[in-house]
Amino acid sequence: MAHTHAEPSTSTTSLFVTVLLNLLITVVEIVGGILSGSLSLISDALHNLSDGVAIIITYIAMKLSARPNTERYTFGLKRAEILAAILNSATLIGIGAFLFEEAYHRFRAPEPIAGGLMIAVALTGLVANVIGTLLLRQGSQQNMNIRAAYLHLFSDAISSVAVIIGGLAIYFFDIAWIDPLLTVIIAAYIIYESFAIVREAVNVLLMGAPSDISLPQVQQALETVPGVQNIHHVHVWRMNDQDIHFEAHVDVADMPVSQCQQIARQIEEKLHELHEITHVTLQFECNACSVKGLVYNHQ
Repeated sequence: MAHTHAEPSTSTTSLFVTVLLNLLITVVEIVGGILSGSLSLISDALHNLSDGVAIIITYIAMKLSARPNTERYTFGLKRAEILAAILNSATLIGIGAFLFEEAYHRFRAPEPIAGGLMIAVALTGLVANVIGTLLLRQGSQQNMNIRAAYLHLFSDAISSVAVIIGGLAIYFFDIAWIDPLLTVIIAAYIIYESFAIVREAVNVLLMGAPSDISLPQVQQALETVPGVQNIHHVHVWRMNDQDIHFEAHVDVADMPVSQCQQIARQIEEKLHELHEITHVTLQFECNACSVKGLVYNHQ
């Protein structure tokens, strides 16, 4: 069966535009945060700065992962995007921790805040972040690396909404404590979502089976293929978001290689039908293994 690869649909132009938007927002919000005295606005600016860096990392990782396989890197550099997703998410977690600390100090020593300026700047940031999320939305559904960058922008859009609400509360009701409170909420959301991406990326790096694949069910399905007596010593892992690899030992009767090839084609078709698996390696044997567990444990 031919190996097929899904390419991220997010274009270089989309990434470039989002970088420019984030750099613009960062400058505007830092200046606005300093002038207005709003910590939540400055926190939003720092988040936006990390967005720009994240998107640059995303672009570099996409280029690396598209490189062809070589004798040294026989799988290519497809996991560059997974590493980028971890790096981006780790950066967000660090920013979240920093914001918690700053909010704590602001709770203890509140400062006067210009609510009107805070609202105006946050509105500018919201518009830019919404544009950025729309540009990356489609690609985020197919690629973990782009999803991490998308999360940066999406969480920033939410942050901007929160800052606007806080600005309104400060402007009309002079509730200064809402600024650090919003900062804490924003930081908690950032950390929560980032850990989810890190957990998924680490599972890929540790060659864990995709969560939606049940090995016993796969074994049961493949053993219905005519000629297959037993499927054992199964390995399933993801190379990246798109490529799932499968390898297994296949017990068959003593037969010519040509017949094994026919069975292999049927197994490949079934795996593609069940889970869109396109990288399949099969070891055909005739009662060669004394231990035929679904998963082989080395002693």
